[in-house]
Amino acid sequence: MNTPRPHDLLWGMPVSALPDDAPQWAQDVLASAQPVVVRRASCGIGWVAVGLRGQGRVQRLGALMRLADIQRQLGPETLRWQVASPWPALRALASVAPVLETTGLAWGPTGGAGYQIATGSEVLHADSDLDLVLRTPQPLAREQARDLLDILDCAPCRIDVQLETPAGAIALREWAGFSRRVLLKSASGPLLVSDPWAALEHAA
Repeated sequence: MNTPRPHDLLWGMPVSALPDDAPQWAQDVLASAQPVVVRRASCGIGWVAVGLRGQGRVQRLGALMRLADIQRQLGPETLRWQVASPWPALRALASVAPVLETTGLAWGPTGGAGYQIATGSEVLHADSDLDLVLRTPQPLAREQARDLLDILDCAPCRIDVQLETPAGAIALREWAGFSRRVLLKSASGPLLVSDPWAALEHAA
């Protein structure tokens, strides 16, 4: 098993791992063998920070899962969609896949689109955005970010891309802008940085 990374889906968390005051919907999610999503947060050795999702944005719960309980792990890079769909987010995913493949970088859908592809649960709706992660272990030029964003903005719905750097994640839309500093989401919290790829010592 690989070390879980933000946006990975994990199966196997038992209902008993939830706090006593966990809402019923969260208990139902685990009881029906649905996955949890790895979130970006620090925790103790042998644990991973995860989030549970129910119906709509109001049903979200942060929790901790034992690494020993993981039965299955699925990363966004394994998820693709190439067939007809009534949902704009899935149509957008199919349309931009060839463009993202040409980058040579690992990428995949997260959020509702990734969850629906992985589980078959109908969580998308007509106004759902498409959330993507693009693994960028090496610096991505800001001009290249702008060119990529121009293409993605022609898709059937809004696309939000997180660039995953060694120190954390930044929004492609922000990196494609002209602000000197951008918001880096790290395990220790948000940071304003000028070079997300040189920020590892600050994000540790």
